[in-house]
Amino acid sequence: MNMTGKSVLITGASQGIGAATARLFAEAGARLVLMARGRGPLEALAQELGAIAHAGDVAQIEDLNAAVARAQEHHGGLDVLIGNAGIIGPMAPLATSDPGEWAGTININTTGVYNGMRAAMPVMQAAGGGTILTVSSGAAHRPVEGWSAYCASKAGAAMLTASADLEGRADGLRVMGLSPGTVATDMQRDIKASGVSPVSRLDWSEHIPPEWPARALLWMCSDKADAHLGREISLRDPDIRAAIGLEAGA
Repeated sequence: MNMTGKSVLITGASQGIGAATARLFAEAGARLVLMARGRGPLEALAQELGAIAHAGDVAQIEDLNAAVARAQEHHGGLDVLIGNAGIIGPMAPLATSDPGEWAGTININTTGVYNGMRAAMPVMQAAGGGTILTVSSGAAHRPVEGWSAYCASKAGAAMLTASADLEGRADGLRVMGLSPGTVATDMQRDIKASGVSPVSRLDWSEHIPPEWPARALLWMCSDKADAHLGREISLRDPDIRAAIGLEAGA
């Protein structure tokens, strides 16, 4: 898919799915603003890809407003927002979980998605359209033992995605979510080390590579994904994998 000249902002871009997505979109010709909290890895990736690095915290609306402003300043607008930033802690029973850590997950995974939409939607609506993609999880729709913060935060992000579609589609916005399944990233290493939940006991070979959700996100920028607007698509769905070209062994 050709993204030449398209202005794209990716949050959580310094590693995992975010970094894989940045590389794929750069190959497709996109003009990137990459956002993450860790300045060192972010700046190294941005230099590699010829992108703009914007160190910031998605839990702070000012940081996302500034990231969107940089896309406008350097790339003439914002065509695509990919809300990928997310954390999973605390991985602990709800009754013994740390309240501060629990609230921190909500701030990043839910408020962070809201902040991205709040910063991007007025710009996209004024321009006559744009695409907003949220990286979600199967945990948004079913409880997982020891993951109360992650499940609740992803469920909130899923509802934000549906709300943004409801309010923005008439203005040309394309909004949807991606549930990638379990992905071979540092987050999965943390999950395995925790020993909490059945997911921690999965063999590493059962996780998909981060390049798969990156390819899904690129596909979702095309009109081929329009049947899924306002909803989440799942990479566990064999029909979705086939549509994207992610057959077994791809």
